[in-house]
Order: sequence, then C-alpha cells, then structure tokens
Amino acid sequence: MAGALTDPTRAPVAFGRRAVPQLFGELQRAGAAVRLRALTSLCDLVHEPERLHQAVTGGFLKQLKVLFRDEDPSVRAKTCELLHLLTSHSIGRQAVLASSLLPPLCQLLDDSSFSCRRNVHRVLSRLALLPAGAEALLSLVPKLMLKLTKEEDEEVQMLLLSTLTHCSRLDALPGLASDGVSLLGRKLSHRSSIIRREAAAAMMALSVPMDGKRQVCEDAEVLPVLVGLLQDKDVEVQANAAGVIMNTVIITTGKQRCLDLDVLPVLLGLLSEKHRDDDEEEMKKRRKALIMYVLRALTSLAEAPNGRRLLLEQLPLLEKKAEAAEVDQDIRRATQTAIQVITWTP
Repeated sequence: MAGALTDPTRAPVAFGRRAVPQLFGELQRAGAAVRLRALTSLCDLVHEPERLHQAVTGGFLKQLKVLFRDEDPSVRAKTCELLHLLTSHSIGRQAVLASSLLPPLCQLLDDSSFSCRRNVHRVLSRLALLPAGAEALLSLVPKLMLKLTKEEDEEVQMLLLSTLTHCSRLDALPGLASDGVSLLGRKLSHRSSIIRREAAAAMMALSVPMDGKRQVCEDAEVLPVLVGLLQDKDVEVQANAAGVIMNTVIITTGKQRCLDLDVLPVLLGLLSEKHRDDDEEEMKKRRKALIMYVLRALTSLAEAPNGRRLLLEQLPLLEKKAEAAEVDQDIRRATQTAIQVITWTP
C-alpha cells in the first residue's frame, strides 16, 4: 500500500499493476463511502492509458453493474463518470459494447440524480461514435427524442443531439418515426450556437431518406429557419443548414419551397464571400464543407426551370469560382458540374 491516506475522498492506492485490481476489489466492500472513495481513485487512475487498458481488459467491468443500483446517488453518478472516462478510448467503447452493461446503464436515463443522468449521456454519446454503438442505441432513439423535449441543461441537450446524429446517420427511420423533424426543428433557433449546430447536424441525417425530405418540406417552420441559419455566425451551423437544404432540394417540393423562400441569393452570397488565407486547417475544412453543400444545392435547384433562369444570370460568378487558381479541386469540379446543369439544353 502507499503511505497514509491524505485525501479522505480517495482510497489508498497500491503500487504498479496492483492498483486497479485493488480498487475494483474495494467496490465490493460494504459502505457507500468506501465505494465512493474507490471510484474516485479509479477515475484518477484511468487517465493513464496503461491503467485504462488494464481496467477494460482485466474482466473488471462486470463489477460495475451492481453499482448502477446502489442506493447512494453519488455512487451511481461516480460509476457512470468512470464509464465515461473508460469510453474516452476506442478499446473502452468496444469493451462496454461487448459487456452486458448497456441495458442497465440506459435505465439510468431516468435516474433521480442529474449528475448521474448527465454522465450516462456522456457515455452514450461516446458509444455512438462507433457504428456498432450507434446500432446498439437505435432502439433508444424514441426515448432520446422524448428526453430532448424535457432536458433543459445545454450540455445534456448537446450530448443528446450528438447521439441522435450518429444513430440517424446509420438509420434515420427511428428518428423520423419519433417526430424527429419537428422536435429538432425547435432546437434550430436555440440561443447556443452549439445546440444549433448539433440540431442542424441531426436534421441533416434525418433529411437523407425520401421520407425525411418530405417531412422537412411539410413542416412549415423548418425550412425558413434553415435558410436563416445560412447566415449564422458559426460556420458549422451554416454548413449543416446548407447540408439539410442540399438534401431537401433533391425532390421537387423541396426545390419549389426553397425557391419560394428566396434561397438562391443567400447561397450565391456564400460563394462570393472572402475569407482569410491564414485560417486554421480545421476552419478551412468547415468552409469547404459549406461551399460543397452550397454548390450541390445550386446544382439541384438548377433542375427547376425558374431556378435555372435565375442562375443563368449568375453564371459569371460561378465561372469565376471555377477558374480561380486557389480553388480546391473538389470545389472546382462541383462548380463545373453546377455550370453544366445550369447551361444544359435539351
């Protein structure tokens, strides 16, 4: 054992590889205070990759299941915090998915402790990063959509939306069957740019199937808000909104609704915006995604007679974009495709 305990909130920790097994052994002892100290020490230790690996590969995870039912809410919350730390690495996410922890963990979405619920959402959001995790959570989508209408904490809303996005990218149908377009639409005008960004990302995933495109068109409030978000101060919000519009204008109703909302000048304005050359690489990727979505949306809108007529008047702008020496090759090809569709004659 290490020296005398100096922090009463943490358990004394053994040296080397004995530490993790010793602390998991402490979790089986009587007394909530003992278990809480052991969990706190484990949360400290698993920040080290070697200890995290030992925790998820040593057969210890099954011991956490009984702690989900602990009478002390602090123990339940700290257990979920430990799981959140373990799922920070892919090996931890895979281990949790391979275990029997997911069903009892999901029951804690209704826990009386806010800290516990928040930590559960943190875990689910990380599990959803893996396709296998998103698939495992698909049956939970209706409940998560319902939670979205009730949870007021912004971090929890962000985590919910992130989980729903990854699940819906795998299969949008559960979200669409749960009134997802309407529920997400209410979050598009949120004061937080993070919530707007995540809501638009989830909406983009729902707008991929044909039924999703129809639902976006049928909701009277969604498309007007999305057109407004094209001028948001956050580039990712703009890009995700443009992505939904890009998906929606594939169908005739989507084309007509967006043209009625006068979306063309807004889209063309995004193409002509000047940006700093010293933008960080991540910002350049976001701007590229935005421009690609805009160009694909314009290409689809050019298939409508009134869309083509308006875009023919803007050919110089598009031709200048295609000919610019500094333009990314993907953007150049997408611009050339748009020009071909606009100038096509039967």
